Amino acid sequence: MENKAFQKDDGKQYGTVDNGTRQRTFPNGTDKDDSHDYENVKEKNDSGGVSIEPIKLKRSVGLISGTSLIVGTIIGSGIFISPTDVLDRTGSVGLSLVIWSLSGLLALLGALSYSELGTMIRKSGGEYAYMKEAYGDVMAFLFAWTSVIVIRTSSVAIISLTFGEYMATFFPMCGSPENIKKLVAIVVIVTIAVVNCIDTTLAARMQVFFTAAKLIALMIIVVGGLIRLGQGHVSQLEDSFKGSETNPSSIALAFYNALWAYDGWNNLNYVTEEIEDPKKNLPRANIIAVLLVTIVYILTNISYLTAMTAAELLSVDAVAVTWGDRLLGGAAILMPLAVLFSTFGAANGTLFSGGRVVYVASREGHLPEVLSYVHCKRVTPMPSIVFTALISIAMVIPGNIGSLIDFFSFTAWLFYGLTVGSLILLRFTRKDLERPLKIPIIIPIIFVLIACYLVIGPIVQDPKIEFLYAFLFVIGGLLFYIPFVYFKIELRMFAKVTDFFQLLCEIVPSPYEPDD
Repeated sequence: MENKAFQKDDGKQYGTVDNGTRQRTFPNGTDKDDSHDYENVKEKNDSGGVSIEPIKLKRSVGLISGTSLIVGTIIGSGIFISPTDVLDRTGSVGLSLVIWSLSGLLALLGALSYSELGTMIRKSGGEYAYMKEAYGDVMAFLFAWTSVIVIRTSSVAIISLTFGEYMATFFPMCGSPENIKKLVAIVVIVTIAVVNCIDTTLAARMQVFFTAAKLIALMIIVVGGLIRLGQGHVSQLEDSFKGSETNPSSIALAFYNALWAYDGWNNLNYVTEEIEDPKKNLPRANIIAVLLVTIVYILTNISYLTAMTAAELLSVDAVAVTWGDRLLGGAAILMPLAVLFSTFGAANGTLFSGGRVVYVASREGHLPEVLSYVHCKRVTPMPSIVFTALISIAMVIPGNIGSLIDFFSFTAWLFYGLTVGSLILLRFTRKDLERPLKIPIIIPIIFVLIACYLVIGPIVQDPKIEFLYAFLFVIGGLLFYIPFVYFKIELRMFAKVTDFFQLLCEIVPSPYEPDD
């Protein structure tokens, strides 16, 4: 690509060179500018006062912020609103708690598998990076295609719409018109996108705040439940396995619902290149987060059962709100606030990590090149974040996208299974790769077998034409892969768009540089 340069009021000249670096000329002929950090300068031209340094994402995600990203994304609104699907499918309190525990264990097995993959292949992008290494371009592209167009963006849209719905409860005099909910959802997405474009560290700190807020709310519920248990409110826990469902199909569906409540355990792997010391912090954060969420989920469900019967829990629309009304009195307003904090944090975590799939896929040539660029001053993947936000907003507008996610949800476990399967494959095909963490091979094998059942089970038990549509959509990505990736057909329009946005938004290429 021809080098482009643009002049700013500060007298500095920005441009790109063929190896994906930034070139800057200082007005005083020196190679130092106090307003920026130039520790990563690679070359200096003394005669021209030019410094050339690669632009790559900063490592600003530590152990606490990484753990917060996972916890904040896993815990959405479900545990506050209606954690009833598992209880309904199992038929008893005891069996439902067993399902919650085993689902947390399965999420932990997945987190351990992803930890080995993430410390072995230290690239952002999660499943995309690992499948590309193990299976090649086609499978990686199909994952990126499905994730970018539907799964991640629909999740952001649904979470934001939930935020709008609960925000409306604070203004009952205004009613609850659908357009207001959508407007609030769009404002949430735009706000999160702006923060993520401005500063990755700020976005990570915001995630820590909202995760702490939702955990405080859940701790109030947990402590309240423990107090109730101490007061003798244990009737719902006595003979707790009475009426347990024995139908394998019902138990499988209970697992399916519980596992979706844990979805998000893999989110930190999307931002591996931004983690401080990923060899240590990635596995630590994954394990801490999943164990913490599992304990909180179990104790929260027990707490609900100290304030209402199983039948009441199944009948109310918002379990946490009902719990708050009965136990907190005038402080019950904390529960709707907790839902707002929880949904906002989950939306931030989903957009934060989802944008990295776009960033890495475009850097590898599977999406338009401009989406892999970063802002030359803020060092954030601005184009990929904006792209993800725009598609999310487009999905908010029709509003009725819940059914779409329902029938694409099985594809998530399809890709989870393929990703962990890549860990097994790489044990034999890439023995040369450094493995700071090496888990027992039985762990990924168990995970893959369960993932296969979760993909095939819903289709066999309740076959619907929509599953075929979803599968055809995934395969339909080949219509774009074959001409634009395999045959590398380039449209002049994309080159012009890249040049235009590069100059307008001050964005430059960001090459991947492996760790030492």
